[in-house]
Amino acid sequence: MINLISDTATKPCKNMLNAMMNAEVGDDVFSADPTVNKLQELAANMFGMEAALYCPSGTMTNQIAIKTHTNPMDEMICEQLSHVYQSENAGYAYNSGIGVSLIQGKNGKITAKQIRERIKPDYDWLPNSKLVVVENTCNIGGGGYYSTEELQEVADVCTENNLILHLDGARIFNALVETKQDPKEIGKLFDSISICISKGLGAPVGSLLIGKKDFIKRARKFRKSMGGGMRQAGYLAAACIYALENNIDRLSLDNKRAKQLGESLRKQSYVSMLRPVKTNIVIFDLIDAVPATLFLEKLNKQGILAVAFGPHTVRFVTHLDVSQEQVDKTCEILDSLNF
Repeated sequence: MINLISDTATKPCKNMLNAMMNAEVGDDVFSADPTVNKLQELAANMFGMEAALYCPSGTMTNQIAIKTHTNPMDEMICEQLSHVYQSENAGYAYNSGIGVSLIQGKNGKITAKQIRERIKPDYDWLPNSKLVVVENTCNIGGGGYYSTEELQEVADVCTENNLILHLDGARIFNALVETKQDPKEIGKLFDSISICISKGLGAPVGSLLIGKKDFIKRARKFRKSMGGGMRQAGYLAAACIYALENNIDRLSLDNKRAKQLGESLRKQSYVSMLRPVKTNIVIFDLIDAVPATLFLEKLNKQGILAVAFGPHTVRFVTHLDVSQEQVDKTCEILDSLNF
């Protein structure tokens, strides 16, 4: 099967498995797992920040960040398609007791001007504007990314207005291989960063929350309260170290292959709209006569797996377990479909 459902479908390669099996481990709840400690130091250094915290998932790193940065009756500003709003089960309300102010951006991106317009005055009856969350790349937005200039403008408006800025960087490296930015350039702009290693980078489990030492110290307590304190987690952390050291540059191949799929879809009569393909995510709408369920059923019979993002919307995601030959075959099948 050609699995285009998500880049979370990746499986460890042989070298990654060897690194896992040979990992030196300890009890990470006591900060005594040397491999976890090495991973956290590696991730923090990559972004020029002080410390990092290894967690089971990107949802947990985002939720810990929101909890650590805010208090009840505060408010988070984010784009309406952002993962923290759409795909984390209203965790901002459940875990942190905060409100949310949604911005209708463009393909998941927001501007400094839009953020400034959402900052609330200090009245008794209004929540405190406290936290801004930016997702880069934005999953539901189609994998678009921010330029250095756009992020700098967002960071400047946050600094000017005493707002905390968090990056949901689940797929940040897919953006960085396109913009050619040094991760340290990103680290200078944000108060905290979440990165996911179990997507296109190919590790089986794990995300990291990165920030200042005192922030990470507080975050450890919330990780424990959320059930994220793992013991001999070094076996998993070893896979993440391997991924960060070996699998970043090749993400450009995934982005290139996604763009090839996008070009194939663009010419199909059964596709009504294709979102701009910037990284490894391809989201497109089908014409009214073709429901997503029918389209996916036809793909499945041809050995291709994908996922519906709405009644007439479908997502493809490329990753390291999708080869060039498989992308070529998918394009041939897309050309052959009749409705």
